[in-house]
Amino acid sequence: MQNLIADEKIVFESPDPESVFCYTPALLPAEEGRLVASFDLGGPGTEKLDGPRSDHGDYPTGNQLRFLISDDHGENWREGARLPMLHAMLFKGKDALWCIGHSGRLLISRSTDNGESWSEPSILDDSHLWHQSAGHIDIHDGKIYLVYEQRIEGRSWPGVAPVLMSAKVDADLRDRKNWTFSEPFDGAPLFAEDTLNGIPLAPGCEPGILETNVVRIVNPGNFFYDGTGNSVLLFLRQNGGLPNMGAVLRGIEAPDGSLRIVPLENPASRRTFLVPMPGGQLKFYLDYDPVSRLYWLLSSQTTGYMSEERYLPRGYSGRCRLQLHYSVNAFDWCYAGMVAMAPGEPASRHYASFVFDGEDMLVLSRSGDRRAKSAHDGNLITFHRVRAFRSLVF
Repeated sequence: MQNLIADEKIVFESPDPESVFCYTPALLPAEEGRLVASFDLGGPGTEKLDGPRSDHGDYPTGNQLRFLISDDHGENWREGARLPMLHAMLFKGKDALWCIGHSGRLLISRSTDNGESWSEPSILDDSHLWHQSAGHIDIHDGKIYLVYEQRIEGRSWPGVAPVLMSAKVDADLRDRKNWTFSEPFDGAPLFAEDTLNGIPLAPGCEPGILETNVVRIVNPGNFFYDGTGNSVLLFLRQNGGLPNMGAVLRGIEAPDGSLRIVPLENPASRRTFLVPMPGGQLKFYLDYDPVSRLYWLLSSQTTGYMSEERYLPRGYSGRCRLQLHYSVNAFDWCYAGMVAMAPGEPASRHYASFVFDGEDMLVLSRSGDRRAKSAHDGNLITFHRVRAFRSLVF
């Protein structure tokens, strides 16, 4: 453990590790130096929790979204509001904080008091079942761009299709009319068309893409830079049994404001879909730092790919090691260090989100110790600080 690049603090523990599990950590720098964090609790034991629960969740008992607040840069935390939703993302609007998530239906809630209280969730869509995790959101030129995912009827897990959404940041985002939605994009057929050095998909893995990060390419020297500002890249987890591979698509905004998702083409007009990405086989978080002018990637390190477990549906997706990488172009990644390590399953450190805080990087992780039900169903939310993270660049 001496080689870890971050310290660690437990900020929440499940009241019942056997039946209440910690999911979907999100982190937001609010006003006046405040940090607002959210996560949801799922599992069969959520029926015992005080407060509201979603009516669609990981289990029939539903999930509960909880907020944590820190006014001293993460040294101390206190519990805040509770909402009936899961898979939430947090962002800052013009005069409010926003939390978008779902309860099967796509929902959004607003805070006008810097995260102390939150409005009753408003429905943005109730004609589909939705899915996501706390992926990166792009805010550019007064508009917000994010992805949630519609479940594809009749498709086995993951069975979701990303939908690109946008709205003006100063609008009332509780009003469905203020949002624009793309058509859902089914990425599964691209697996059948793509070849990667002859490596087949793992037996038992249903091909799919999910848990999207919306990222804007800002360097004019990048192949995928768009000088018009009318497109973003969507970096996604791939579910195909290929360790350290992610997927990428392009989101385009037309002059009339409509949105669409398309396959990404390189300058030779050849499609780019599956791309090398450390930890791309599991949920990751990716953001651009304007100070270092680098993209930073927080993801799960996989081990044992060449063992027999590799041929099991999820044998490649270890959840014990949380690693940090950086890149000049969001495609070629350099290792920066290990943020956190669990002492082997069922303990875990994974599904993390991060924000920049001056010279430091702050990380919120879905975690578990030896009491956890499984590496997937953890019992902790942990907070980590990577001090002077830009000094890790070499």
